[in-house]
Amino acid sequence: MTQTVTATYDDILKAINAFDELVSEGIDREKLFLDRETNQLKVIVPEDVQRQVESILERHEPEKVWAQPYQEQ
Repeated sequence: MTQTVTATYDDILKAINAFDELVSEGIDREKLFLDRETNQLKVIVPEDVQRQVESILERHEPEKVWAQPYQEQ
């Protein structure tokens, strides 16, 4: 199952750094969504890499990280 992992940061630079690290680890840019107004980074990933993504997001000191099943719009 595909998951949407979301992290909220208190600083946009933390979110940008997390974005850059995810890209350097091989996560496709098309699966990353950075909302500069809310300082949220959303990542659409298969369940088998969800823990890896959450670990990377946590390194950048988010206020909150959560996951939910991906729903196509």
